[in-house]
Amino acid sequence: MTARTYFIRTFGCQMNEHDSERAAGVLEMMGYRRADDPETAGLVLFNTCAIRENADNKLYGQLSHLKPLKLADPQKTIVVGGCLAQKDQGELAKRAPWVDVVYGTHNMGRLPELLAAADSAAVPVVEILEHTEMFPSALPARREVRHHAWVSISIGCNNACTFCIVPLLRGPEKSRKLGEVVAEVRALVDDGVTEVTLLGQNVNSYGRDLVALDPGDGPRNRTRFAELLHALGEVDGLERVRFTSPHPKDFTSDVFAAMRDVPNVCEQLHLPLQSGSDRILRRMQRSYRSSRFLDLVTEARETIPGVAISTDIIVGFPGETEDDFGDTLRVTKLAAFDSAFTFEYSKRPGTAAVEFDGHLDPQVVGERYRRLTDLTRRLSAASNARQVGTVQQILIEGPSKTDAQRMSGRTRGNRLVHVGRTAAAVPAALLHAEITSAASFYLLGRVTDAPARPAVPGPLPTVAQ
Repeated sequence: MTARTYFIRTFGCQMNEHDSERAAGVLEMMGYRRADDPETAGLVLFNTCAIRENADNKLYGQLSHLKPLKLADPQKTIVVGGCLAQKDQGELAKRAPWVDVVYGTHNMGRLPELLAAADSAAVPVVEILEHTEMFPSALPARREVRHHAWVSISIGCNNACTFCIVPLLRGPEKSRKLGEVVAEVRALVDDGVTEVTLLGQNVNSYGRDLVALDPGDGPRNRTRFAELLHALGEVDGLERVRFTSPHPKDFTSDVFAAMRDVPNVCEQLHLPLQSGSDRILRRMQRSYRSSRFLDLVTEARETIPGVAISTDIIVGFPGETEDDFGDTLRVTKLAAFDSAFTFEYSKRPGTAAVEFDGHLDPQVVGERYRRLTDLTRRLSAASNARQVGTVQQILIEGPSKTDAQRMSGRTRGNRLVHVGRTAAAVPAALLHAEITSAASFYLLGRVTDAPARPAVPGPLPTVAQ
């Protein structure tokens, strides 16, 4: 008989990682125990993403690999959930009929019932709900890292970006009550968590669907997101607060002020640009223009000392000309991002952009992508080089993935730092590290008792043309 064990493979964003932890929590409440690989697990769950064009290929490739194992052991259970399941629905069961359960983004809490139904079903059990009344955080979780937790503060999205399928799959935006979020964070801290990352498809529009603030909830001139950051600043034992993913149109000065004034809110800002061309931003239905975006970068750097700013950029959006791409390079240089996540545009059925004219030759997109990544790599290297000689607080995550003699941690700005193994450098430890050298994507340092000595703010870096 197949062992009551499980293995979860997660594709996609931090929200999916959060959902996978909840799915693991549900399975362990049912008596399952974690397996090391999908081959030996009694239950294999794929938590899917639908953002990138190759998401389908990745999933169906994984499912094909499991088909002979399922034929050899019919009691092995294969489950597919998440965004791609929400999009493909019954089509997924037709293409991979050896799958036992297919569920969408809104019904993870019904996993026990779906598994029970699959036990007696001759065909895949498919259940896709169009909306949910339950936040994922209401479910138990099995966290991958003891000291860190994802905390969902909202689900869904009210934007209509023409390249994005998330609003169709996740539904309209819905926020949790502030008190519920704070209560969850307090419980996590009691369980050993020292760092949380607040999650939302559009995290900084949090609370706009909630009723107006009661008089006792805090200053009335703050947005609900800023008020949440201040409330989390009052949680004893919570060392670090991060958040993702925001939208530039929803940033307000009170959020920047909260990032400056609330001690446990990290000096890390993710500000997705997507394109530096105003014409392309209009086609994307992004409700800001390059000048407004650069104003936000300036305000953030002037308000939050030492802030590290990262971004997302899409190359090759339909209709993008060489001049449009030149605008992206120009804005990227002016913003001098500390790090960047760059993507080649990919068609996603169900998005408006699929029907646009002007889809580019892949070779053109690839050439532009290489030019952009060369620029962002040099910007990252320049940003990291400015950290050499400083003393940074780092939170140790675990052993380095590339050097067994080192441990890895993150600064408050989310820079990766490798330090030598010491008795103090253990997972979850907060230490000071003097930065001794830098590369494009990481820093090297040594543990020190010296007080923090951050980089001195100065002019934005310049890079070679």
